[in-house]
Amino acid sequence: MNILAHIHLSQEIDELMLGNFMGDFIKGNKFMNYPKEIKNGILLHRKIDEFTDKHDMHKLSRDRLRPKYGLYSGIVVDIFYDHFLAKNWLDYHDISLDIFSKRVYEYLLSNLHIFPSQLQQIVPVIAQSNWLELYGSIDGIERVLTGMAQRTSLPNHVSYAIEILHRYYNEMNKEFNIIFNDLIKLVTYNIILYKFANN
Repeated sequence: MNILAHIHLSQEIDELMLGNFMGDFIKGNKFMNYPKEIKNGILLHRKIDEFTDKHDMHKLSRDRLRPKYGLYSGIVVDIFYDHFLAKNWLDYHDISLDIFSKRVYEYLLSNLHIFPSQLQQIVPVIAQSNWLELYGSIDGIERVLTGMAQRTSLPNHVSYAIEILHRYYNEMNKEFNIIFNDLIKLVTYNIILYKFANN
């Protein structure tokens, strides 16, 4: 899953969300350097990614992109899934994405000092560019993929990715909804355990 999904799945528990948000940037056992609540968020991030990668629906989505993206197909699918989450937002949340995004940006920016240095540089860009709402349009997805191809090792096959998104839009939307509902069950169970352990 990508950043909007990870943030949403933190169920508005602030410190858990910080860890979940930074999960991709904390490798190996470096999560041990953080306070308990943030550490739990990092571990939750890893559980979400592991569950997602093994899910049959995610595999179906990945296979459509594999001819051009190979091992990177999962990254593109995760970005597509953030698009479907943004499009279906009110099916999963009781406040608008606009209000939710502003709250998240404010909280992330007020906690920049906690993040690894690379993420400290990225968070202001995310807030200024309004990435969370950007995912709601296909033009926004195209911008995100183009930026990633310029800054990372993601192959530059943006036109192909957008073509696949258009061609299999309804199918991938259904695949997202199935996997996301499964993830909500998984995360809710883990968060119940988290709250129980902290009472």
